[in-house]
Amino acid sequence: MNSNESLENVVCAGFTQAAGTGKVLKAAPEAIQLAAEQTALIVIDMQNAYTSKGGYLDLAGFDVSKTKPVVENIKKAVDAAHASNIQVIYFKNGWDDQYVEAGGINSPNFHKSNALKTMRKQPELQGKLLAKGGWDFELIDELKPLAQDIVIEKPRYSGFFNTALDSMLRSRGIRNLVFVGIATNVCVESTLRDGFFLEYFGVALDDACYQAGPTEAHAASLYNIKTFFGWVSDTANFVETFQTNSNLLEKSA
Repeated sequence: MNSNESLENVVCAGFTQAAGTGKVLKAAPEAIQLAAEQTALIVIDMQNAYTSKGGYLDLAGFDVSKTKPVVENIKKAVDAAHASNIQVIYFKNGWDDQYVEAGGINSPNFHKSNALKTMRKQPELQGKLLAKGGWDFELIDELKPLAQDIVIEKPRYSGFFNTALDSMLRSRGIRNLVFVGIATNVCVESTLRDGFFLEYFGVALDDACYQAGPTEAHAASLYNIKTFFGWVSDTANFVETFQTNSNLLEKSA
């Protein structure tokens, strides 16, 4: 389906959006119509911590060996978003190097954060994992924000918790959030869920997200999203929908 086809059984996202405007993105459980000016691409935690050997996830015992195709797909989605003037928002997860922002012993985060648990088991890593200013905290070289992009630091899994994300989106008239990043079953799902409760339309791109844990965790999160909280599409459909022929010609010139 493309933007010129029938809108029957298509969700028209965005409270100011009239039927017939925007573009139709193929998705499950049904296609969804998105206007670029009401849409943001949310890039979750594409930091060295989550993609690289020697980063937090790797040191905590999670497999990061298959993240390269996800990085490549995220880059394609970012390029398509830039071509269509869709706002791109990068998130960086972490805390100050003393971990005050992570919460103390009375915080559940202290007990459940695998980064904090890994550092307690390996004291030599203290001050390195997800610490602001360090290599682990920084975005990977393949995904460097442009001047028009927004970068937000977050202290917990959800991008809405203790950040200005909601006000930034509302001030720009954005109601539709397309999610990519790591981890599908943790920060991606957490942020999409919170967005759902705040009346945002959330779409996850299947092949531009990667799980922490077994592949079943990725599949379970996508099931939750498409069944209860939003929609699931993929990189190829997002690029086809939002990167116009003229944009492609410009890039190849």
